[in-house]
Amino acid sequence: MSEPRDNGPESEPVIRDNRKIDPQTGQARTAKEEPAPAAPPADAAPVAGGDAGLLAERTADLQRLQAEYTNYRRRVERDRVAVREQAVAGALTELLPVLDDIGRARDHGELTGGFAKVAESLEAVVTKLGLTPFGQKGEPFDPTVHEALMHSYSSEVTEPTAIEVLQLGYRIGDRVLRPARVAVAEPEDAPAASDDN
Repeated sequence: MSEPRDNGPESEPVIRDNRKIDPQTGQARTAKEEPAPAAPPADAAPVAGGDAGLLAERTADLQRLQAEYTNYRRRVERDRVAVREQAVAGALTELLPVLDDIGRARDHGELTGGFAKVAESLEAVVTKLGLTPFGQKGEPFDPTVHEALMHSYSSEVTEPTAIEVLQLGYRIGDRVLRPARVAVAEPEDAPAASDDN
């Protein structure tokens, strides 16, 4: 059976008065009536008085935890930046066909009035987000940023060159969102040189 309680029957709630001043008399309660302070945990070892090895071990543990936390914060920040860049790149990739349509309308003189202002605003926003177009006629052909859709030979070039840009390429920083689609011309003597080898 359970022990009888000193403050009433078991069906009633237990109420403990931990106030330092007795509400009826207004006098300070004696130390005997005050609750005893909590004892330190039994597994807590004294650090100040003694063992230098224990102090060194706990200091090393703290330093290791601090280093882990610092690395965690850096990793989280790096991941946050990467996720933001991926989100921006994904949104801008979806806008590339719109930018292509704006470029074609501008080339044909159809971009006038209010639509010209909207196009300029859109181009300003994507530029602010870091989108930069690339690919110009006369650039040396670079397979890492150009996609060759047509190939020819010409005496006017000395190396593989983009002689016509069929579609602009776009990048954000060093990341290529879409390669520039170009027509490439090589020097005319290139096939003869390859036949000799």
